[in-house]
Amino acid sequence: MLPVFLVTFPFFALIAAGYGAARARILPLDAIPGLNTFVLYFALPCMLLRFGAGTPIGQLLDGSVALVWGVSALAVVAGVVVFTRNPRIGWNDGAFGALVAAFPNTGFMGVPLLVALLGAQAAGPMIITIAFDLVVTSSLCIALSRLDGAGGGAGHRGARQAARQALRGVLVNPMPWSILLGVLLSAARWRLPGPVERTVAMLADAASPVALFTIGAVLARSALLARGHGASAAVAAAMGTKSALPRKAPLADVLPVVGVKLLVHPLLVWALGQGAIALGLPLSSSALVVIVLVAALPSASNVSMLAERFGADNGRIARIILWTTVATFFSFPLAVGVLR
Repeated sequence: MLPVFLVTFPFFALIAAGYGAARARILPLDAIPGLNTFVLYFALPCMLLRFGAGTPIGQLLDGSVALVWGVSALAVVAGVVVFTRNPRIGWNDGAFGALVAAFPNTGFMGVPLLVALLGAQAAGPMIITIAFDLVVTSSLCIALSRLDGAGGGAGHRGARQAARQALRGVLVNPMPWSILLGVLLSAARWRLPGPVERTVAMLADAASPVALFTIGAVLARSALLARGHGASAAVAAAMGTKSALPRKAPLADVLPVVGVKLLVHPLLVWALGQGAIALGLPLSSSALVVIVLVAALPSASNVSMLAERFGADNGRIARIILWTTVATFFSFPLAVGVLR
């Protein structure tokens, strides 16, 4: 296990550095959206483009990976929505709880971490999971979140409107387009012009450290707001919300989703993958290892921003993201040790 910890430690150390910088206000809270913008719109798309262009087209169009990942993601969404809804948790909170259970932090954390552990061949399956989660999982959960009060037709109209809004969000998100461009470059065996390729490489190299640092800063900001520290208009503006203080969710609403994310989700992907192999689907064991480890990653930090935007209980979502991120420092190396 020591070699695995030695590889994973710098990644979690960067998250801790971002957390500490934001908690100590060395990094101003209103600077965090700028870091997010840099990663989401510049560095991460360039990293995905570079990996996509350098990955064989067969790995990028692996239907077996898409099937196993898609079925497992939809099963997690359905299970969490059904089993966590209660008088405190309606469709809105239940849907975003399902999204935070099914959507791992693949872009910010998974791609650089798994490439460091498994090599560049891990990029293909990960790109498939990112595309599915961006286009299908997030759109489905946003649509489900609008079903509160659906006794008449208003809820269903709200769901359709939310689905359209989610799809518009996908269209303006540069990550799916960078994945598509990488697939096209791989299929045509083209390379970007030299100066463009070097620019893309420079931005891609910045993606991993800045993304990990930003994860920590986002978690610290959420913790500060949830605990009532610095609950001023400036802090609320940095969070992108009009309500400064999200309520502190009870553990009974948090721990089950943490367990689903870190235990149920990877086990489900492994079981479905083994079933697919037994049925003769062309799913390689190496690709299965990659997507199981993707499922074992902590929850995606951008779910908190989506929950805030759609009026869900962001205090609960932020706690789930924080707990899964902290627990993954211990659980992820164990998962790697079992699978490798």
